[in-house]
Amino acid sequence: MSLIYWDHAASTPPYEDVIRIVSEVMKEHYGNPSSMHGLGENAGKLIRRAREGCASSLGVKPAEIVFTSGATEGNNMAIKGAALQHMSRGKHIITTEIEHASVYESFVQLQQWGFEVTFLPVNSRGEVDPVAVSSEIRKDTTLVSIMHVNNETGTIQPIEAIGKLMKVKHPRTLFHVDGVQGFGKLSVDLRKWGVDLYTLSSHKFRGPKGVGVLYVREGVALTPLLTGGSQEQGLRAGTENIPQIVAMAKAMRMTGERQETFHVRVSLLRNRLLQTLREIPGIVLNSDEDSAPHIVNFSYPGMKSEVFVHALEEMGMLVSTKSACSSKLAEPSKVLLSMGRTFEEASSGIRISIGDCHTEDDIEQLEYAIRSVAERLQPFLQRGMKRS
Repeated sequence: MSLIYWDHAASTPPYEDVIRIVSEVMKEHYGNPSSMHGLGENAGKLIRRAREGCASSLGVKPAEIVFTSGATEGNNMAIKGAALQHMSRGKHIITTEIEHASVYESFVQLQQWGFEVTFLPVNSRGEVDPVAVSSEIRKDTTLVSIMHVNNETGTIQPIEAIGKLMKVKHPRTLFHVDGVQGFGKLSVDLRKWGVDLYTLSSHKFRGPKGVGVLYVREGVALTPLLTGGSQEQGLRAGTENIPQIVAMAKAMRMTGERQETFHVRVSLLRNRLLQTLREIPGIVLNSDEDSAPHIVNFSYPGMKSEVFVHALEEMGMLVSTKSACSSKLAEPSKVLLSMGRTFEEASSGIRISIGDCHTEDDIEQLEYAIRSVAERLQPFLQRGMKRS
């Protein structure tokens, strides 16, 4: 039985060119870019070219690109670095109830360190109100952090509207956006949005794992979390991961060039799947056609999500529940609960994330598998309802 991978929001298969580049750079450019000899200088040139490539993909300056180990480090660096750097101006910071764990837990930790945190609610579609964001900003508010696309449901936040209202209300308040699930799927315009800090993770757009980008707008100061060397403009000490960085720059360019085609193709597949799910008894949709094109989330109330996941895997379909960082925790989805879903709905959420490699035939096989699993589990569901 062949397996079809439907977990692209967790990690994507790297491009063949990316795999080749990692191998070539590891073999031929092993010098430390901080060294003064020829091998070191050549390695430094590769870093500079990669930085220029990443900056071009985002429409920003090379000096505004900081290389990280991925989105978890990037989010921690942006949030804690900004909060600690500007605490003399105030200790009030804002985020939402549905952020990725690397953002949410950073705010929880800052709260434990004495910062005042406002966790904004969302509506039934998982959207935060831009006016509500603006109304919570005070003179002592130093940072607002809101994700572009929710990693569980695909909900798109009104980033541009939030950025504009923020700059009117209090221009000095920094705006951080977790862009992990948006880049390569939706258009990105950091200047137009008024974003000061923006996080990406390479393996979400078919690059290698263990590397990412943090955009730091020119003029924004952060307190470094890793000290020691002067790498990355003094914001992140440590020898740069040259093979991964160079390969990530390649993946960014390839993904950016294919973004419009990806959006059209995958949206059609997503819409077909949504229509099928609406026809299956017992299924509750948590995503819709206005969400990001690659994520579909649904619930099967009364049945634990892991039961549905393993049943689909037996039919060759690899899907997930919550984000990969929290999927092994036997708790209901915090995101779905925040959207007003019941405990049973939040405990039975299934996430399907589509990639550019999927076809209509793949979707047809997935639809058949979901129908079959739902029909097979229905009697158990009914018996459980009778006992309750």
